[in-house]
Parts: sequence; C-alpha cells; structure tokens
Amino acid sequence: MNIYSKILVAGLLSVSVDVVAETWDLQQCIDYALEHNIEVKLREQDVESGRLQVDDARHVFLPQISASASQSFNFGRGLTSENTYANRNTSSFQAGAQFSLPIFSGLRNRRTLEQSKLNLRQITYQLEQVRDNITLNVIAQYLQVLYTKEVSASAQNQVQLSTVELERRQSLAQAGKIAEIEVLEAESQLAQDKLTLVNAQNDYRLAVLELTQLLQLDSADNFEVAELADSQPMIPSAMSVYESATGINSGVKAADAQIEVADAAIKVAQSGYVPTLSMNGGTGSSYYKLNGIDNMAFGKQFRENFSTYIGFSLNIPIFDALNTRTAVKRARVQSLSARLQADQVRSDLYKAIQQAHVQATGAQDKYQTAVISCMAAEVSFNAMSEKYNLGRATSTEYEQAKTNYFTTQIQKIQAQYEYMLRYRILDFYRNH
Repeated sequence: MNIYSKILVAGLLSVSVDVVAETWDLQQCIDYALEHNIEVKLREQDVESGRLQVDDARHVFLPQISASASQSFNFGRGLTSENTYANRNTSSFQAGAQFSLPIFSGLRNRRTLEQSKLNLRQITYQLEQVRDNITLNVIAQYLQVLYTKEVSASAQNQVQLSTVELERRQSLAQAGKIAEIEVLEAESQLAQDKLTLVNAQNDYRLAVLELTQLLQLDSADNFEVAELADSQPMIPSAMSVYESATGINSGVKAADAQIEVADAAIKVAQSGYVPTLSMNGGTGSSYYKLNGIDNMAFGKQFRENFSTYIGFSLNIPIFDALNTRTAVKRARVQSLSARLQADQVRSDLYKAIQQAHVQATGAQDKYQTAVISCMAAEVSFNAMSEKYNLGRATSTEYEQAKTNYFTTQIQKIQAQYEYMLRYRILDFYRNH
C-alpha cells in the first residue's frame, strides 16, 4: 500500500479532535429527546388534562352536600300583628344543610364518562404519535451527522494528499526537474481542497448543532455520536410494512379513537330525549328576635323551628326548541368527518410507506453501484499514483484521477447514509 492509500485509510477511519468528546449512541439520543422535548411535555399535559376530565365525569354520580348559615338585621318601622305600623328592630338567624343526588340522568352521565375515557385514549395515542415523529427526526439528524462527518474525513484526505503532492513538487522544482508552474498548480489545488474541507467541517458542525438542539441540549461542545453498524439489511415489501403499520401505528390508532369519541358524542346528545330524575333534601332551623318583647330562648326556638325535607324532581323533555335534535345531527356530522379523517390517515400512511419503499430500494441500488464505482476509482487512482511516481503520467492526469476518486467516495457516502435512513424509516413504520 503506497503512501497515498495509507493517508486515505487513516483519514476515513477517524476525524481528529482536540478534546475528548462525549459520545452518544442513537438510542441515547432518542431517549433523551423524548424525555426533554417540549412538544412531548405539552402533550403529556394534555393527557393529564384528559385524566382529570375522566375524574370529573365520574364525580357527577356522587351526591352534592352543602351547609349554609345566615344572619340578618332589620331596623325601622314594620307591620305588626294588629295590622298597624310601629318602630321595631328585628334579627333572624338561619342554618341548614342541603343535598342533591342524580338518580337517573337520561344516561347522559354514563355516556359522558364513556366518552371521556375514549377521549383520554385518543389523546394518549396522539402523544405516542408526537413521540414517533420526534424519534424519526432524531434518526434522520443522527445519520446526517454521521454523513457530514465522513464527508469531512474524505475532504481531510484530499488536503493531506494535496499537501504531500505540493511538498513533492517543491522538492522537484528545487532540483530543477519540473517547472515552477507545476508548483503553483499544486498550491492552487491545495487551496481548493482546503476550502472544500472548511465547507465540509462547517456542514458537520451545523449538523451536530441541529441534533443537540433537537435533544434540547444547552451546547454542542464536545458532543460526538457513535458509529452505526455498517450493514445491508433486506428491504421489506411496502405491503408487508403497511399491514404491520395499520395495527400498531399511533396515528391510525388516534384516528380510530376519534371515531369512537364521535360515536360516543352522538349517544350523549341523544340523552336529551330521555327524562331525568333526581332527589334532593335538606335540614335546618332558625331563630327570630323582636326587640321590645319577650322572645323565646335561642336554644329552645332553634329546636322548635327545626325541620327536614326530602323531595324528588322529574324532568320530562317535551319540546326544547329542537336543540337536542340539532345536537344529534351535529354529532353525526362529526362522526362522519372522523371516519373520513381516519381513511385519510390510512391513505397518507400507505403513500408514505410506498414512497419510503421506493426511496429505500433506489438508495440500495445506488449504494451498491457506488461501492463498485468507488472500488474502481480507487484502483485507478492507485495505478495512476504509481505511474505518476515513475514519471509516466502527467500532473493533470494524476489530479484528475484523485478528483474522480474523491467524487466517487462522496457519492458512496451519500448513497450509504441515504440507504440507511430509508431502511430505518421503513423499519420504524413496521415496528411502531
């Protein structure tokens, strides 16, 4: 292996860093993002609100009990028992307790409870859908970091090769074996390669920054990602992925849950046609005092005035200005809309899987072709390097072979990570 090949291999294996970086693997990134992402936290609060709604729906079956007390004073002229007016001051005190209990609410309370449970399940599926989207975003950005890192490593190889070539030509020019213009050409090529390296490093730093921002990290300093296993998995068929996805996809589950919520809303609205029955009761007493006369003692009067009552209230809906009828129609429209939305979700999912499958198979073919092309370009570059060292090839031919090798490397790297990304998207649909 000549010096140029050694430089290429060394550059592809690693990108030099000045400090020890903290290395994160893909699963760590996903877990951290799901734990700290703000949108996920907001959805979790929605789920908590849904739980409270279920509690509210349960609590309406419980009786309501309250206590009350009041004190009032009256000053000035008032009507007497002889039907005349006289100046008098009075005071009164009342205290009591009341309760009410819904016995039959026309099934509204029971149906509302069922609807709130279904709504909680839908919100939970929506939370999982957000988590799935975050996971896909992290996977895509993680692979983008690895891609830009390898491109940067390949660009570093080019700089190293051009540096060696420049030093070689400078030595030959000092010995008078080549013209000065060839040294200038080497310097120009090195400058171009350094510019390419700077752009690649900037792309890498930007990719790392975007990943750390997705993870809600405060800084991208000393952040490094672990390499993924270089494998070439078999791509499943689009139909098999879709069949698996329809049973586990959180978006589909959320859409189906929305249908159940809408159907439950119809039953709640229909409860307006049914009579309701409730029971209420209470107990209490009072004390009355009139200034200027001998009043009964507080305790005795309070005992004498003590009373208890219980009653039932039946409400039979006869005509409510068509409000219930309109509510039922509105709920049925919402139910139909929910079914259409569920169909749209399934259609969009199938289209996304079809597109991901086509992209994955295309990326696989591109990668396999790029591997062959890169191997051929490497062999050609090594052969050209030997000829150039022996003086049997011009510097232009050498630079052209080197550029071609660099181009095929970039194409291979791009195809490789596109293939990995598309496969992982398909695999995610199949398992989530």
